[in-house]
Amino acid sequence: MAEVTLKNLCKSFGEDVAVDDVSMTIPDGAFVVLLGPTGAGKTTTLRLISGLEKEDSGEIWIGGRNVSGETPAQRDVAMVFQQYSLYPHLTVKDNLAFPLKSPILKTPQAEIDRKVAEVAEVLQISHKLDNKATELSGGEMQRVSIGRALVREPAVYLMDEPLSSLDAKLRTDLRVELKRIQGSLGATLLYVTHDQIEAMTMATHVGVLDQGRLVQFGTPREIYEDPDSLYVASRLGLPRINVLPADVFGGVPPGTTQIGMRPEHIRQGDGQDAEVMRVEHLGDQNRLHLTLKGHAITTIADPSTDYEPGAHIKIAPKNPLCFDADGNRIR
Repeated sequence: MAEVTLKNLCKSFGEDVAVDDVSMTIPDGAFVVLLGPTGAGKTTTLRLISGLEKEDSGEIWIGGRNVSGETPAQRDVAMVFQQYSLYPHLTVKDNLAFPLKSPILKTPQAEIDRKVAEVAEVLQISHKLDNKATELSGGEMQRVSIGRALVREPAVYLMDEPLSSLDAKLRTDLRVELKRIQGSLGATLLYVTHDQIEAMTMATHVGVLDQGRLVQFGTPREIYEDPDSLYVASRLGLPRINVLPADVFGGVPPGTTQIGMRPEHIRQGDGQDAEVMRVEHLGDQNRLHLTLKGHAITTIADPSTDYEPGAHIKIAPKNPLCFDADGNRIR
């Protein structure tokens, strides 16, 4: 595996700036998630690293080597796309073996058979090796697609929202499986998603992108607990962070115009009077949807509570995040 370093990376398409002076180090063996909405520059960054796009300026280093002038094949990366990208007329075994039959790799047949068997075992698709790709379920096809990257044993794995087209249960299952595989291989993996659950559960590091700029890079816990801006704070957390004017509760630092309160950081029993609008019973907790002085607020309560719509409770912030008029964090 290898460390990946981006140095002042820029890429534009006409007048549209896709990647804007991004500098970032992806540690060897790390699982890094690039997080942001559509158009933030996530996929373009991935394509620049793979060599599928050419940067306008800046440098890309993989394993201590400047690869900016190299072809995708020379960079020794494997990419998994959102769509399955399988050869429908080939069996699962032949799909998995296909990358190893490249003239560049010149892999002996015995080595191909060994690697295919190992990867199929890891992905739990050994019993499907003789099936055509068209005979597989969506989850199985994506496992094969991931397996085609794994057999390569490249320096870096690049994955572009590989789970987004699957149903909820398959996404959950493969999320756990992918993290386990990455950990067992010690692989360096860069993963693009707009799904905050994937970022929180799989990543060792998260890079938050905003209109092509890297606005914060750190562990999921750092990004969640100590965001640099309101934009970053809103990228992680479900339900989303509550944002209110600073004067709703008062007692904030000078320059604060807005406060952010995570649903679990709202104290109940004292403070301002809020009305319960809706209650969601989720088994392990109740999710309360409140209104306070015309502002919608979501918080969580113990599942034993029996709040009903129309009830009134007092709430107060607990360690709120403070932001200025531009959305920058005030610490």
